[in-house]
Amino acid sequence: MLINKISNLPRLAQPFLTVVRMNSTYTAVQLGTPGTVDHRIYVKAGAAGTPISPVHDIPLTTDTSAVYNMVVEIPRFSNAKLEMSAKLPYNPIVQDKNKKTGAPRFVRNLFPFKGYIHNYGALPQTWEDPTVIDPHTGFPGDGDPLDVCEIGGAVGTPGQVKQVKVVGCMALIDENETDWKILAIDTADPLAAEVNDVADVERVFPGLLTATHTWFRDYKKPDGKPANSFASFKTTAGEESLVQSRDFALRVIDECNQAWKRGATSYVNDSTGEIAGLATNGQTVQESEGKPYEEWFYAKNE
Repeated sequence: MLINKISNLPRLAQPFLTVVRMNSTYTAVQLGTPGTVDHRIYVKAGAAGTPISPVHDIPLTTDTSAVYNMVVEIPRFSNAKLEMSAKLPYNPIVQDKNKKTGAPRFVRNLFPFKGYIHNYGALPQTWEDPTVIDPHTGFPGDGDPLDVCEIGGAVGTPGQVKQVKVVGCMALIDENETDWKILAIDTADPLAAEVNDVADVERVFPGLLTATHTWFRDYKKPDGKPANSFASFKTTAGEESLVQSRDFALRVIDECNQAWKRGATSYVNDSTGEIAGLATNGQTVQESEGKPYEEWFYAKNE
Protein backbone atom coordinates (compact mmCIF):
# COMPACT_ATOMS: atom_id res chain seq x y z
CA MET A 1 0.00 0.00 0.00
CA LEU A 2 3.01 2.27 -0.41
CA ILE A 3 2.65 5.37 -2.47
CA ASN A 4 5.67 4.57 -4.61
CA LYS A 5 3.90 1.59 -6.15
CA ILE A 6 2.64 3.61 -9.08
CA SER A 7 4.86 2.35 -11.86
CA ASN A 8 2.06 0.22 -13.28
CA LEU A 9 -0.40 3.06 -13.60
CA PRO A 10 -1.05 3.92 -17.25
CA ARG A 11 0.90 6.79 -18.78
CA LEU A 12 -0.33 8.78 -21.72
CA ALA A 13 1.72 8.08 -24.82
CA GLN A 14 1.65 11.74 -25.78
CA PRO A 15 0.90 14.90 -23.80
CA PHE A 16 -2.87 15.26 -23.97
CA LEU A 17 -2.83 19.01 -24.22
CA THR A 18 -0.56 21.95 -24.89
CA VAL A 19 -1.80 25.16 -23.31
CA VAL A 20 -0.66 28.71 -22.74
CA ARG A 21 -1.44 31.00 -19.84
CA MET A 22 -4.66 32.96 -20.09
CA ASN A 23 -5.02 36.53 -18.94
CA SER A 24 -6.80 36.32 -15.62
CA THR A 25 -10.24 37.93 -15.50
CA TYR A 26 -10.30 37.77 -11.71
CA THR A 27 -8.78 39.90 -8.97
CA ALA A 28 -8.69 39.38 -5.21
CA VAL A 29 -9.39 42.17 -2.73
CA GLN A 30 -8.85 41.83 1.01
CA LEU A 31 -10.36 43.46 4.07
CA GLY A 32 -9.01 43.21 7.59
CA THR A 33 -5.62 42.11 8.82
CA PRO A 34 -4.13 38.81 7.65
CA GLY A 35 -3.88 36.29 10.47
CA THR A 36 -6.94 37.64 12.31
CA VAL A 37 -10.51 36.37 12.39
CA ASP A 38 -11.63 39.56 10.64
CA HIS A 39 -9.58 38.86 7.52
CA ARG A 40 -11.67 38.51 4.33
CA ILE A 41 -10.58 38.01 0.73
CA TYR A 42 -13.20 38.65 -1.93
CA VAL A 43 -12.92 37.67 -5.60
CA LYS A 44 -13.97 40.19 -8.26
CA ALA A 45 -14.58 39.51 -11.93
CA GLY A 46 -14.09 41.47 -15.14
CA ALA A 47 -13.04 45.03 -15.85
CA ALA A 48 -15.93 46.32 -13.73
CA GLY A 49 -14.62 44.45 -10.70
CA THR A 50 -17.94 42.85 -9.81
CA PRO A 51 -17.79 40.80 -6.61
CA ILE A 52 -18.59 37.14 -7.19
CA SER A 53 -18.68 33.87 -5.29
CA PRO A 54 -15.55 31.74 -5.89
CA VAL A 55 -17.68 28.69 -5.05
CA HIS A 56 -20.63 29.28 -7.37
CA ASP A 57 -19.77 31.93 -9.98
CA ILE A 58 -16.41 30.83 -11.39
CA PRO A 59 -16.83 28.06 -13.99
CA LEU A 60 -15.26 24.70 -13.23
CA THR A 61 -13.49 24.53 -16.59
CA THR A 62 -12.10 27.12 -18.96
CA ASP A 63 -12.93 27.42 -22.65
CA THR A 64 -10.60 24.44 -23.02
CA SER A 65 -12.55 21.76 -21.16
CA ALA A 66 -9.43 19.85 -20.09
CA VAL A 67 -8.17 22.90 -18.15
CA TYR A 68 -9.75 23.63 -14.78
CA ASN A 69 -10.07 26.79 -12.73
CA MET A 70 -8.61 26.55 -9.25
CA VAL A 71 -9.14 29.10 -6.49
CA VAL A 72 -6.00 29.41 -4.34
CA GLU A 73 -6.81 29.63 -0.65
CA ILE A 74 -3.46 28.89 0.99
CA PRO A 75 -0.14 29.61 -0.75
CA ARG A 76 2.69 27.13 -0.47
CA PHE A 77 5.01 27.66 2.55
CA SER A 78 2.33 29.60 4.47
CA ASN A 79 0.70 28.55 7.74
CA ALA A 80 -2.58 30.45 8.09
CA LYS A 81 -5.56 28.12 7.60
CA LEU A 82 -7.69 29.95 5.05
CA GLU A 83 -10.88 28.64 3.45
CA MET A 84 -13.88 29.83 1.48
CA SER A 85 -16.70 30.72 3.84
CA ALA A 86 -19.80 28.53 3.70
CA LYS A 87 -22.06 31.05 5.42
CA LEU A 88 -21.08 34.57 4.33
CA PRO A 89 -22.54 36.13 1.15
CA TYR A 90 -20.10 35.90 -1.79
CA ASN A 91 -18.26 33.04 0.04
CA PRO A 92 -15.09 35.09 0.70
CA ILE A 93 -11.89 33.38 1.77
CA VAL A 94 -11.66 33.75 5.54
CA GLN A 95 -9.33 32.86 8.38
CA ASP A 96 -10.40 29.54 9.87
CA LYS A 97 -10.99 29.49 13.63
CA ASN A 98 -10.48 26.96 16.37
CA LYS A 99 -13.90 25.45 17.05
CA LYS A 100 -13.40 25.54 20.82
CA THR A 101 -11.54 28.80 21.42
CA GLY A 102 -12.43 30.90 18.37
CA ALA A 103 -8.74 31.72 17.87
CA PRO A 104 -7.24 31.85 14.34
CA ARG A 105 -5.98 28.49 13.13
CA PHE A 106 -2.45 28.03 11.84
CA VAL A 107 -0.87 24.84 10.57
CA ARG A 108 2.29 23.98 12.46
CA ASN A 109 5.55 23.34 10.64
CA LEU A 110 5.82 19.58 10.35
CA PHE A 111 9.52 18.79 10.05
CA PRO A 112 11.05 18.97 7.49
CA PHE A 113 8.24 20.93 5.83
CA LYS A 114 7.42 24.65 6.06
CA GLY A 115 3.69 25.29 6.26
CA TYR A 116 1.65 23.86 3.42
CA ILE A 117 3.74 22.06 0.81
CA HIS A 118 1.46 22.90 -2.14
CA ASN A 119 -0.56 25.82 -3.36
CA TYR A 120 -3.75 24.66 -1.70
CA GLY A 121 -7.23 25.59 -2.81
CA ALA A 122 -10.44 24.31 -4.35
CA LEU A 123 -12.26 23.65 -7.60
CA PRO A 124 -15.29 25.93 -8.03
CA GLN A 125 -18.69 24.42 -8.73
CA THR A 126 -17.85 21.17 -6.95
CA TRP A 127 -19.16 19.78 -3.67
CA GLU A 128 -18.48 16.64 -1.66
CA ASP A 129 -22.02 15.74 -0.62
CA PRO A 130 -22.15 14.84 3.10
CA THR A 131 -25.50 13.07 2.63
CA VAL A 132 -24.12 10.55 0.12
CA ILE A 133 -21.68 7.70 0.76
CA ASP A 134 -18.78 8.03 -1.65
CA PRO A 135 -18.75 4.82 -3.71
CA HIS A 136 -14.96 4.84 -3.88
CA THR A 137 -14.22 5.22 -0.16
CA GLY A 138 -17.29 4.07 1.76
CA PHE A 139 -17.50 7.37 3.66
CA PRO A 140 -19.72 10.44 3.09
CA GLY A 141 -18.33 13.66 1.65
CA ASP A 142 -17.05 16.43 3.91
CA GLY A 143 -19.51 19.06 2.66
CA ASP A 144 -16.86 21.23 0.98
CA PRO A 145 -15.69 21.95 -2.57
CA LEU A 146 -13.00 19.61 -3.88
CA ASP A 147 -9.54 20.43 -2.53
CA VAL A 148 -6.69 20.95 -4.99
CA CYS A 149 -2.95 20.57 -4.38
CA GLU A 150 -1.19 22.56 -7.10
CA ILE A 151 2.38 21.32 -7.51
CA GLY A 152 3.94 23.91 -9.83
CA GLY A 153 6.96 26.01 -8.98
CA ALA A 154 5.36 29.44 -8.50
CA VAL A 155 3.97 30.33 -5.08
CA GLY A 156 0.35 31.42 -5.37
CA THR A 157 -1.62 34.11 -3.55
CA PRO A 158 -4.95 33.88 -1.68
CA GLY A 159 -7.87 34.48 -4.02
CA GLN A 160 -5.79 33.89 -7.16
CA VAL A 161 -7.57 31.90 -9.87
CA LYS A 162 -5.13 29.54 -11.55
CA GLN A 163 -5.73 27.48 -14.67
CA VAL A 164 -4.56 23.96 -13.88
CA LYS A 165 -4.18 20.54 -15.44
CA VAL A 166 -5.40 17.63 -13.31
CA VAL A 167 -2.89 14.78 -12.96
CA GLY A 168 -4.26 12.51 -10.21
CA CYS A 169 -5.86 12.32 -6.78
CA MET A 170 -5.76 10.91 -3.25
CA ALA A 171 -8.65 10.16 -0.91
CA LEU A 172 -8.00 11.42 2.61
CA ILE A 173 -10.33 10.04 5.28
CA ASP A 174 -10.72 12.81 7.86
CA GLU A 175 -12.90 12.09 10.90
CA ASN A 176 -14.86 9.49 8.93
CA GLU A 177 -15.48 11.83 6.01
CA THR A 178 -14.15 11.66 2.45
CA ASP A 179 -11.82 14.55 1.66
CA TRP A 180 -10.45 14.15 -1.87
CA LYS A 181 -7.17 15.83 -2.74
CA ILE A 182 -6.96 16.57 -6.45
CA LEU A 183 -3.39 16.81 -7.72
CA ALA A 184 -2.86 19.42 -10.43
CA ILE A 185 -0.23 21.63 -12.01
CA ASP A 186 -0.50 25.23 -13.19
CA THR A 187 -0.69 25.25 -16.98
CA ALA A 188 1.82 28.13 -16.99
CA ASP A 189 4.45 26.09 -15.18
CA PRO A 190 7.53 25.35 -17.34
CA LEU A 191 7.17 21.63 -16.56
CA ALA A 192 3.44 21.37 -17.15
CA ALA A 193 3.83 19.81 -20.60
CA GLU A 194 5.84 16.96 -19.04
CA VAL A 195 3.28 16.08 -16.39
CA ASN A 196 0.04 14.46 -17.50
CA ASP A 197 -0.53 11.68 -14.95
CA VAL A 198 0.71 10.49 -11.56
CA ALA A 199 3.52 8.42 -13.04
CA ASP A 200 4.84 11.64 -14.57
CA VAL A 201 4.67 13.35 -11.17
CA GLU A 202 6.95 10.70 -9.67
CA ARG A 203 9.34 11.01 -12.62
CA VAL A 204 9.49 14.82 -12.82
CA PHE A 205 9.04 15.56 -9.09
CA PRO A 206 10.60 12.53 -7.39
CA GLY A 207 9.51 12.19 -3.76
CA LEU A 208 6.60 14.66 -3.96
CA LEU A 209 3.86 12.02 -3.84
CA THR A 210 5.39 10.41 -0.77
CA ALA A 211 5.83 13.83 0.86
CA THR A 212 2.19 14.67 0.08
CA HIS A 213 1.00 11.50 1.76
CA THR A 214 3.24 12.09 4.79
CA TRP A 215 2.17 15.71 5.20
CA PHE A 216 -1.58 15.08 5.04
CA ARG A 217 -1.27 12.02 7.26
CA ASP A 218 0.60 13.84 10.03
CA TYR A 219 -0.15 17.58 9.82
CA LYS A 220 -2.65 17.47 12.71
CA LYS A 221 -0.31 15.59 15.06
CA PRO A 222 1.37 18.74 16.45
CA ASP A 223 -2.07 19.75 17.77
CA GLY A 224 -2.46 16.45 19.61
CA LYS A 225 -4.76 14.85 17.06
CA PRO A 226 -4.32 11.36 15.57
CA ALA A 227 -2.92 10.69 12.12
CA ASN A 228 -5.26 10.87 9.16
CA SER A 229 -5.80 7.82 6.99
CA PHE A 230 -6.21 7.32 3.25
CA ALA A 231 -8.36 5.08 1.10
CA SER A 232 -6.29 2.66 -0.97
CA PHE A 233 -7.08 1.43 -4.46
CA LYS A 234 -6.01 -1.28 -6.86
CA THR A 235 -3.76 -0.30 -9.75
CA THR A 236 -4.18 -1.82 -13.21
CA ALA A 237 -1.58 -4.41 -12.14
CA GLY A 238 -3.62 -5.33 -9.06
CA GLU A 239 -1.31 -3.63 -6.55
CA GLU A 240 -2.45 -1.39 -3.72
CA SER A 241 -1.85 2.34 -4.18
CA LEU A 242 -2.84 5.50 -2.32
CA VAL A 243 -2.71 7.55 -5.53
CA GLN A 244 -5.15 7.39 -8.39
CA SER A 245 -4.72 8.32 -12.03
CA ARG A 246 -5.79 11.42 -13.87
CA ASP A 247 -8.74 9.60 -15.46
CA PHE A 248 -9.95 8.52 -12.03
CA ALA A 249 -9.56 12.07 -10.73
CA LEU A 250 -11.63 13.41 -13.62
CA ARG A 251 -14.44 11.01 -12.67
CA VAL A 252 -14.32 12.25 -9.08
CA ILE A 253 -14.48 15.86 -10.29
CA ASP A 254 -17.48 15.11 -12.48
CA GLU A 255 -19.28 13.38 -9.61
CA CYS A 256 -18.68 16.37 -7.33
CA ASN A 257 -19.72 18.81 -10.05
CA GLN A 258 -22.99 16.89 -10.42
CA ALA A 259 -23.44 17.07 -6.63
CA TRP A 260 -22.94 20.86 -6.78
CA LYS A 261 -25.54 21.11 -9.53
CA ARG A 262 -28.02 19.21 -7.36
CA GLY A 263 -27.47 21.80 -4.67
CA ALA A 264 -24.48 22.49 -2.43
CA THR A 265 -26.73 23.11 0.54
CA SER A 266 -23.97 23.76 3.08
CA TYR A 267 -22.66 26.75 1.07
CA VAL A 268 -24.82 29.85 0.85
CA ASN A 269 -25.40 31.00 -2.73
CA ASP A 270 -25.83 34.75 -2.36
CA SER A 271 -23.91 37.12 -4.62
CA THR A 272 -26.11 40.17 -4.06
CA GLY A 273 -25.87 43.29 -1.99
CA GLU A 274 -23.01 45.55 -1.04
CA ILE A 275 -19.94 44.40 0.87
CA ALA A 276 -19.30 46.92 3.61
CA GLY A 277 -15.97 48.71 3.16
CA LEU A 278 -14.85 46.78 0.08
CA ALA A 279 -14.94 49.77 -2.27
CA THR A 280 -13.30 52.19 0.19
CA ASN A 281 -10.96 50.02 2.28
CA GLY A 282 -10.33 46.96 0.15
CA GLN A 283 -6.74 46.29 -0.87
CA THR A 284 -5.92 44.37 -4.03
CA VAL A 285 -4.00 41.18 -3.37
CA GLN A 286 -1.01 41.29 -5.71
CA GLU A 287 -0.18 38.01 -7.41
CA SER A 288 3.32 36.79 -6.63
CA GLU A 289 5.83 37.01 -9.46
CA GLY A 290 7.75 34.12 -7.93
CA LYS A 291 11.35 33.92 -6.84
CA PRO A 292 13.84 31.22 -7.83
CA TYR A 293 14.65 30.38 -4.21
CA GLU A 294 10.96 29.63 -3.53
CA GLU A 295 10.90 26.77 -5.99
CA TRP A 296 11.45 23.21 -4.84
CA PHE A 297 14.66 21.48 -5.91
CA TYR A 298 14.08 17.80 -6.70
CA ALA A 299 17.06 15.49 -6.39
CA LYS A 300 16.64 12.95 -9.16
CA ASN A 301 16.70 9.28 -8.24
CA GLU A 302 20.04 7.72 -9.10
